Amino acid sequence: MTANTSETRADSWWTDRRAWPLAVLGAVMLASGIAHLPVWAVLGGPWEGAVTWRKPILFGISGGLTAISLGWVWSMLPMRRADVPLAAATGWALFVEVFLIDLQRWRGVGSHFNRDTPLDSFLFDTMGILIVAVTLVIADLALRLLLRRPTGTADMLLAARAGMLLLLVSCLLGIWVGMHGETRLDQGLDPTRLGAAGVPKFPHGVVIHAVQWLPMLAWAMRRVGLAEAVRWKFVAMASAGSTLFLIYALVQTALGRARFGTVPATAALLVVSLVCLGVPAVATAWAWLGRRRVTAAGWRLGP
Repeated sequence: MTANTSETRADSWWTDRRAWPLAVLGAVMLASGIAHLPVWAVLGGPWEGAVTWRKPILFGISGGLTAISLGWVWSMLPMRRADVPLAAATGWALFVEVFLIDLQRWRGVGSHFNRDTPLDSFLFDTMGILIVAVTLVIADLALRLLLRRPTGTADMLLAARAGMLLLLVSCLLGIWVGMHGETRLDQGLDPTRLGAAGVPKFPHGVVIHAVQWLPMLAWAMRRVGLAEAVRWKFVAMASAGSTLFLIYALVQTALGRARFGTVPATAALLVVSLVCLGVPAVATAWAWLGRRRVTAAGWRLGP
């Protein structure tokens, strides 16, 4: 496949039979999350806590972006017999989870670790089952990306593979967060804490969107004209930075410390991870500014 053909397919990935249901449902979830921002602005309430508008906002945006990204990844892979119905089922699973979280907030009750009534318990268990099912699909897609040679350039493939692996780890951590919280709840303890101040959802959430930012980095570098070999190195650096950031979050949580209540060792780990993430972003921005300057000079010097 030629480079132009690959780029054309990448630019119209949502037309893939597996991708478009995920893209449509993802857009709906994304719109729902954004729509809850003015609701929160008008009705008020805390940002943190069990009953908060933060959950419809963040889960809507996060679920929408995840669904759209899964559609994009599916479009890179060869068609498999069960792909079309499985992709649609995955989109609906994410949609129903977000819907249930929204429903619980509009009912004025917590969506997670809420077993106050049989209905609350049923809805919480349903969300857990849906996430386990989606995690299995993500594991399958990540494995297929690693074992097969999908379409795309080397840097974009690396971004997709690293992003999907980090998404898979994030989902597995999310399942652990639920199990840990249930155990704490049974003991009469705060289900959202580990140790003195550790936040179990912190490592779950820090790289869950690497499957968006790594491909976006690869896309932006291509747009500013960086060579494929250079793009691959920067994507590798950003992937390493994302992994180190995840390790930092895991260590902080295991130590029972708040997100950024660092000790010297974790502070050093955080700095290295941010450098690995920041250098590719700065290089891309610098290349974009250089291209703008060249374009501007061309306009001034032209006839």
